[in-house]
Amino acid sequence: MQMSDKKIYFVSDFHLGIAAATSSIERELKIIRWLDAYADDMAELYLVGDVFDYWYEYKTVVPKGYTRLFGKLGEIRDRGVPIYFFIGNHDMWMFKYFEEELDIPIYRAPIIRTFNGKRFFIGHGDGLGPGDYGYKIIKKVFANPISQWLFSLIHPSIALRVMKYFSAKSRSYTGEEEPFESPEKEWLVSFSEDYIQQDAVDYFVFGHRHLPIDFTLSNGKSTYFNLGEWMFACSYGVFDGERFELRFFESDYTHIYGNNPKNT
Repeated sequence: MQMSDKKIYFVSDFHLGIAAATSSIERELKIIRWLDAYADDMAELYLVGDVFDYWYEYKTVVPKGYTRLFGKLGEIRDRGVPIYFFIGNHDMWMFKYFEEELDIPIYRAPIIRTFNGKRFFIGHGDGLGPGDYGYKIIKKVFANPISQWLFSLIHPSIALRVMKYFSAKSRSYTGEEEPFESPEKEWLVSFSEDYIQQDAVDYFVFGHRHLPIDFTLSNGKSTYFNLGEWMFACSYGVFDGERFELRFFESDYTHIYGNNPKNT
């Protein structure tokens, strides 16, 4: 894809539906302000997973709330801006609602895209790389159509309470993420290092890790980016056709982890 003078925006891990530094509603309003600020500058928008902290989509019922976000995304799509939604580990039971109501395609696995000659590997990041075997087993169970059908038999008012409980149990919301200590301990760095041994990629763009990360891989040509999150950092990625960079919106949190001199 050859780009115009507009930019491509990447964002992940809103975790709407749960309170963190702000309430979910306050965070949603901030996301709307961000979308309003850059909507005219967007060539494309990639929502890279965990937009919602919990989600189960029945045939005729979806979780309550998020109407401001839905309306804004619909408005952006009506302008002709492509939007792409990647499911994360918190919203993996997203089915056809976004596709049918908002004309936003859903991706359940990473994809490769080329913009201005730069190859991007884009995905939420959960289940990639070594380790985390317990989650990888659970993910297969949750992705099984039989499991999804059995869950659909539970009344929504009960099912969503169950999902909210386990979602909150899966991660602390204190803002204290495990630090970036070394690339050897970062599963997504390991995945990216292994991947470039077999295929050329300029930028790996992931969410899931909850830290804004800009890390040049061992070949000196490829970069692993993590988009961070919006519970505290409010970070996102932008590609202007020449370079990719991480930015922050209405945030005092400006630290980017990694090995690049501009981050120290």
